[in-house]
Amino acid sequence: MRNLFKSFANDESGATAIEYGLIAALLSVAIITAITSVQGQLDTTYNRVATELGTANQ
Repeated sequence: MRNLFKSFANDESGATAIEYGLIAALLSVAIITAITSVQGQLDTTYNRVATELGTANQ
């Protein structure tokens, strides 16, 4: 039983995949946070451009 526990503790074959998964999740959260914080500014800019284009056609 002791040997089984030691071999399980020393087995790192799945650790790399888990680490890559955690890194991908962290990057996803960072990207979503960045997009959310810029969203309001982009909405304002797009609305201003649309308004200017609408008045330019008249």
